[in-house]
Amino acid sequence: MAAEWVKFCYSWLLLWFCIRASESRNTRRSLDDDLLQPYTQGHGPTHSHRHVRDCQALIYDNATYESYTSHGRSSQPVAESKVFVTDVEKGTRWVLGHMTVVHDPLKMVSVLEPGGPGGCEMKRRVSVEDTAKAAGCLYAQNGGFFKTKSSECLGNVVSSGRLVQDSKGVQNAQFGIRRDGTLVFGYLSQKDVLDQSNPFVQLVSGVIWLLRDRKIYINESLQAECSETEETGSLKYFVDVVSARTAVGHDEEGRLILFQIDGQTEKRGMNLWQVAEFLKDNGVVNAINLDGGGSSTYVVNGSLASYPSDHCSDSRWRCSREVSTVLCVHQPLCQPANCSEHGECVDGRCRCEKGWRGAACDTLVCQPPACGPHGFCTASGCICDAGWRGTNCSEACLPGFYGDGCTKTCSCFNNGSCDPVNGRCVCPPGFHGDTCEKACPLGFFGASCAQECRCDDLCPCDPQTGSCNTTLPVDTNYTLHRAGRCLAKQMFTSWRQEEESHREQPYLTERSWLVITLVLTCLLLASLIVSCHQVCCRSVTSRFPERKDYSYVPLQDINGAPSRTAENRNGSLGVEDSDSQEEI
Repeated sequence: MAAEWVKFCYSWLLLWFCIRASESRNTRRSLDDDLLQPYTQGHGPTHSHRHVRDCQALIYDNATYESYTSHGRSSQPVAESKVFVTDVEKGTRWVLGHMTVVHDPLKMVSVLEPGGPGGCEMKRRVSVEDTAKAAGCLYAQNGGFFKTKSSECLGNVVSSGRLVQDSKGVQNAQFGIRRDGTLVFGYLSQKDVLDQSNPFVQLVSGVIWLLRDRKIYINESLQAECSETEETGSLKYFVDVVSARTAVGHDEEGRLILFQIDGQTEKRGMNLWQVAEFLKDNGVVNAINLDGGGSSTYVVNGSLASYPSDHCSDSRWRCSREVSTVLCVHQPLCQPANCSEHGECVDGRCRCEKGWRGAACDTLVCQPPACGPHGFCTASGCICDAGWRGTNCSEACLPGFYGDGCTKTCSCFNNGSCDPVNGRCVCPPGFHGDTCEKACPLGFFGASCAQECRCDDLCPCDPQTGSCNTTLPVDTNYTLHRAGRCLAKQMFTSWRQEEESHREQPYLTERSWLVITLVLTCLLLASLIVSCHQVCCRSVTSRFPERKDYSYVPLQDINGAPSRTAENRNGSLGVEDSDSQEEI
């Protein structure tokens, strides 16, 4: 019983600790109470890119954005971050902020999705500290806008060369870095965003173009990006209200400038006019405004360095807000980071493998037309077509070889040559067959044995030249001898068959004649026997003429009827009959 009571108490104690831990974590979560969003519904104006282009000043012609060559020279340190405190309104309001100068933006600045790759697709919101710590950022600040309810990233997003999302041409101020290191600020069409001739490797959307070519460009931005409804009132109110702010720009040397100030909407901080003026005074040439208010966050080595304006669950504390994209300053990285899979990134520079060159190791050392018409370039040099060889694929295969790299051996007999590409044998005159192993049949000569001999009496000719005055090889003579015997035998057989075919054929066969002969013989024998019998009978009759009287015997005498005549006759004949019987 005591043991069960101890287990019960232990379970309740563990549950209490879990609740306290949960409450502790929740107290560090931002309430998103200092909202500073320019649009209530959706994001960006309904104006087309053409409208923005047509409404801008004539001095800009048709260009709706500014391009500037970045510094592009790595140096130590990677970036310089400074904390400043500035008097905004002549001693009535002081502002604390951070300004970071990045020497080589192409290699040292990246746009990060919340929590890492896939964060925008999964609609995640993650604090700048957590995203920066995971990516190893030296310095980081919040980037683009997002929807507070759905956590959806807004605007264009390109992260390390990968297009995360496309705003479909929504006209808000943009900041991007192209593959060649060019810095871009301003309004982009969808075609500009998707252009692959010099694609963006980093891109993020803001709201309001602060500085354009050293001039404050806020009024023009209001016309280009205006909308009727915003969470904080009109877009002009969004521009005029003091709050915590975040911006990005560049100086004359092409170095990137990250700007962040602390504040709280309508209480402390700067409005965008003051931000533009401050950046202009500090040598910034082009700059755009990024997400501000409670989203404005600055992190150094993964630790919060700014003073957030959002309250925590415990109202005694202030918490950094979970945001969407982040601008990250890191150690030099190669562009692309994997050096196009043809090199190794060392101190921000690609060390290319053999056969590759260029800053991104994306260009072959071998370039057309180095390999001529019979080969193509690869990292290992020219790869020749079948039948060709040499460093520039200008030499055909040596006789007796063919195929890729001329490594296959021909199998042609009788001095036949093979095609250097496919190895098919080309036979000399007088021979034929797949490997030229067969001589021309008798009566034919020349290439492919296609010509017929023209010799007298159809005699064979030389299989190569067709000459009739030729001495045939022993094998050929032997073949002719055997062929002659065969032909002679066939001829005699044919003649015999022909002669027999012309002979008069009997109507009856030998067998029929034999049967007829036998039948006739039998008939003859039968006739002979009959004749002999008749002769014998005639001989007896001639010797006993009286026998003629006994050839007729009346029936009544045979039956014994009384008659005188019979008696007389019987009496007269009785002795003669007995005498005749004895004679016989």
